[in-house]
Amino acid sequence: MRQIVLDTETTGLDPKQGHRMVEVGCIELKKRRRSGENFHSYLQPDRAIDWGALEVHGITREFLSDKPRFSAVAEELLAYLK
Repeated sequence: MRQIVLDTETTGLDPKQGHRMVEVGCIELKKRRRSGENFHSYLQPDRAIDWGALEVHGITREFLSDKPRFSAVAEELLAYLK
């Protein structure tokens, strides 16, 4: 059985306010053990990061300035998840 443990960090919690992911990470488990197949990417959100979110994950807008946008990694992420 294949399972994916997925974790994200965001600019905030309300997508209605335009909050976006700044990091996505996945670990694949097969038979409840790590398979070694992982996915990870930091993401350029093109918006400010709420103070509360910054306190949680510590990922700054400056650090993300040269990272890809979600659209650039979406296909790779979807292929990994299939």
